Amino acid sequence: MGWTGFAVVFAAFFLTHSIPVRPAVKSRLVSVIGLRGFGVAYSLLSVGMLALLIRSAGQAPYLQLWPQMEWHRHAAHLGMLAVCLILALGVARPNPFSFGGARNDSFDPDRPGIVGWTRHPILLALALWAGVHLLPNGDLAHVILFGVLGGFALAGRRLIDRRKRRVLGASQWAALDADRKAAPWVHAPRSWPVLALRLLTGVAAFAALLLAHPHVIGVSAW
Repeated sequence: MGWTGFAVVFAAFFLTHSIPVRPAVKSRLVSVIGLRGFGVAYSLLSVGMLALLIRSAGQAPYLQLWPQMEWHRHAAHLGMLAVCLILALGVARPNPFSFGGARNDSFDPDRPGIVGWTRHPILLALALWAGVHLLPNGDLAHVILFGVLGGFALAGRRLIDRRKRRVLGASQWAALDADRKAAPWVHAPRSWPVLALRLLTGVAAFAALLLAHPHVIGVSAW
């Protein structure tokens, strides 16, 4: 695959992420397959396109910017464990500040969980994922890939903040954010079994990614 093919896949990746969530398109899709069906379909599409994009970066012309060192891989493993734990703690939990939240009306700013650390745990995980993958992938195509995706995740925080301020109202958003920041960083969870299950899920996801990496991405994570 040449640079043109890589650029085409990159463009397709962003199109498939942006078009389905446009209000008019999303409402039409939801009316056909339902909100849950849309969420599942969009998630599968996102993961599939991401895997295709990573494969295309591996097939692009190789131009080394820095060599891979052994500690790069160890740092990537530790970083990915953190990514999986952040996702396990942040997905499908009350979070009125970002996307991916569930039961947002039950959000307790005095016990915000991981939302007390960051308003956007999923975007933080994406930025960290991109950052740790830059270390062992020092060729131009992968630097472009992970650099753009990491920058996209960081820039997305401000976009979502503006959107949520409009939805909630500036005063309510500011009050919730102030209460979130004032809460203890470490506090007792609502449910210890649920917390344990989320942490175990994160570790299991990390192990699954290590095993699936050569089959999905085409390169061993080891």
